[in-house]
Amino acid sequence: MFLSLLLSTLLTFVELNCENLFDMRHDSLKNDMEFMPEGTYKWTPYRYWTKLNHIGQELIAQSEPLPDLVAMCEVENDTVMFDLTKRSLLREAGYEYVMTDSPDERGIDVALMYQPASFLLLYSHSIRIRPLPDTRPTRDILYAKGVVRSDDTLHVFVVHAPSRRGGEEASRPYRLHVAEQLAMAVDSVYALQPEAKIVVAGDFNDYADSPALKLLYQHRLSNISAQAQGSNGAKGTYRWHGEWRSIDQMLVSPSLAEDLKSCVIGDQKFLLEDDEKYGGVKPWRTYLGPRYLGGFSDHLPLVARFSLK
Repeated sequence: MFLSLLLSTLLTFVELNCENLFDMRHDSLKNDMEFMPEGTYKWTPYRYWTKLNHIGQELIAQSEPLPDLVAMCEVENDTVMFDLTKRSLLREAGYEYVMTDSPDERGIDVALMYQPASFLLLYSHSIRIRPLPDTRPTRDILYAKGVVRSDDTLHVFVVHAPSRRGGEEASRPYRLHVAEQLAMAVDSVYALQPEAKIVVAGDFNDYADSPALKLLYQHRLSNISAQAQGSNGAKGTYRWHGEWRSIDQMLVSPSLAEDLKSCVIGDQKFLLEDDEKYGGVKPWRTYLGPRYLGGFSDHLPLVARFSLK
């Protein structure tokens, strides 16, 4: 057993919805005026840099050493990712990143931040989701392929599925549409490498037993985050009207599931605040409506640890 531990490679993978990580500049092609110093959220330099350093603090707290890969949702553009990796609290951490440039009207995207010593990036691209009739464009899926320290090839998909705006049932077809596109991409990896190590992570805006997730389970993906809990009271990654719910998910292929050591919710006490209305605790978010709370995010991170042999 001791020899097997010596020969194994530990890998930490984190998923985090950052809650509206916007820069302070207007993109004429996006609806981002709310996140300007004079906008609804009064998004000042102080608030922006506080947000960046909060994300850094949150990630540093998730593992020692730092997480190897971080799948991120609700990041606006290359500017915020550059500032996060090169100018914030994480500037000495050595992270690199790849991200999408989606047609989402608000301009939010997904990204994968990675340690080059842990994940040698070979290739990445965006998977464009063609809108259904009479719908707005949504976020691209990010695909990245790289070699980890065990010399295995790791395939990563980062997803931020459409919201439940208009109600769960009315919006369900949009998330199913994304799941179908994702399933085809996963199948294309299996076609070339039947025992591929695949991780799919992100904000699915759906629970583990939803139709969209059930569709993905039919493509040899298992949900390692379905039962994840925190150590300080979190029973989900998100709290709505006093109920813990998990709309962030992490799915893996069979060969990667064999390497799983743990999957938990990162609910360090500084990420939480008292829920004065419903009792217990809830994520300490950055905003509640237009009111600035100065917290971290309305989502808590998922933290998975693998022992790659």
